[in-house]
Amino acid sequence: MPLKMHTITTASGRSFEARSDESLLDAALRQGIVFDYSCRTGRCSSCKGRVRAGETRAIHDEFGLSAEDKAHGFILTCVRQAQGSVELEIDDLGDVVLPEAKTLPCRIQSIDPLAHDVMRVTLRLPPTSALEFLPGQYVDIIGAEGLRRSYSIANAPRADKQIELHIREVTDGAMSRYWFQQAKINDLLRLRGPLGTFFLRGQAGKDLVLMATGTGIAPVKAILESLPSLPADMQPRSVSVYWGGRHPQDLYWHLAERPGLRFVPVLSRAGGDWAGERGHVQDVMLREHVYLADTLVYACGSDAMIHGAQAQLHAAGLPDRRFHSDAFVCSAAT
Repeated sequence: MPLKMHTITTASGRSFEARSDESLLDAALRQGIVFDYSCRTGRCSSCKGRVRAGETRAIHDEFGLSAEDKAHGFILTCVRQAQGSVELEIDDLGDVVLPEAKTLPCRIQSIDPLAHDVMRVTLRLPPTSALEFLPGQYVDIIGAEGLRRSYSIANAPRADKQIELHIREVTDGAMSRYWFQQAKINDLLRLRGPLGTFFLRGQAGKDLVLMATGTGIAPVKAILESLPSLPADMQPRSVSVYWGGRHPQDLYWHLAERPGLRFVPVLSRAGGDWAGERGHVQDVMLREHVYLADTLVYACGSDAMIHGAQAQLHAAGLPDRRFHSDAFVCSAAT
């Protein structure tokens, strides 16, 4: 059956053509229209939009949508295909141009434990290759037999072109078995990237809040490393980092405070000897940031934290389009 082309029009008046065999997200990206996106598997809700007219078909379950979302016509563009012309209510990133995603060979440069269940893996690229990326984006690592998992890049671009990943062990995870039991220096892998839209924009003069749980600190670390290189007129007014874990050993990285930067570790299951903040990162953040009109929030970590934080912050007065997220969701297959 020949492929059909369908016209997709967004509420902002932009339009693009989508093939009947590709997702709405892929079609938009192919034509330089950037929607927010993260997992690309229907398991988070970064790429959510609402169908105003037309028909679409889900090619995977949309776990990132609530029953209420579905009842109001929302879809996830990463797992929806057009069945005809579609009018779509969704924000796009305007004139943002993403670095081209490429598939490149890479080798393991180093493997270092950061915690009992977290490994730092550094990858090197061939001398003739370089991965252009925006701090905060992620890559897919492709291992043996096509096994593929997504990991945030934990560094800003650097002179040696190496890529740092923070990898958490997943019980019975096939890729975890490789990283924690089999991986060796100089192992050959492939990476695909950069991917995702978790990168800074609109931060000039704002109070920038970076929230993370677990290895969600990885893209936050990359963003922080990139801040000193920004021009003075692109700098945020202040930077606050809230990093949550359950126990002290979960907080495997320490950020030294500097002028204009506040680092707040938060534990949800702290013992009596913990003198720091307790609870959930968004609760601590809201106690310290009562006035949210000039605040810009980036949150990375568990899906539960992100959904909870987004709802609480918007209810407390955070303006629309000032909350950006990258949800870490488990792969549909281990």
